[in-house]
Amino acid sequence: MKREFDEILEKALELPPEGRAAIAGSLLESLDRIVDEDAESAWEEEVLLRFKDLDEGKVQPVPWAELRRRISGK
Repeated sequence: MKREFDEILEKALELPPEGRAAIAGSLLESLDRIVDEDAESAWEEEVLLRFKDLDEGKVQPVPWAELRRRISGK
């Protein structure tokens, strides 16, 4: 199985970023078969609040490249 895993991983890593993201998303979804409806609605509410804050100018978006630099401490 290790060899098969290595081969699959090698092929997956050759995909463009969109393909790798799609596979990663599908794999994560396969691990989470039970949906917590309370969590889903809480996340939806949070997302709507964050969009509202953006629309009202309460917060400013940060480009991913800048955020990545901040997180890595560079």
